[in-house]
Amino acid sequence: MADWNRRNGTARTEEMLDGENQSRAEGLAGKISRLKGIALDIESETKHQNTYMDDHMVGEFESSQGLLTGSMNRINHMVSAGKGNRKLMCYIIIGLIILFFVSYYLISKVTGG
Repeated sequence: MADWNRRNGTARTEEMLDGENQSRAEGLAGKISRLKGIALDIESETKHQNTYMDDHMVGEFESSQGLLTGSMNRINHMVSAGKGNRKLMCYIIIGLIILFFVSYYLISKVTGG
């Protein structure tokens, strides 16, 4: 009789452990499906952001490049044009240098450095 009770108790323990394992496996499966959904959302958002950057940022960089190219062409033309333009170019460079030092001085006063 004691042997039957021991077997019956072992069977109940195994059933209880099996049930607990099943519930934990179901919980884990639910968490895995949520993680998969998050990963898919991240992937779609990344694709969307890459498309946005390709469409908008390339155009912005091209317009900036065109602006800088035009400015450099005008400066080169001014430098190569003649003596009067060289004098003007020197004044512009000196003015920019003075503007830089004045800005640096004001910023250092404002920041306390």
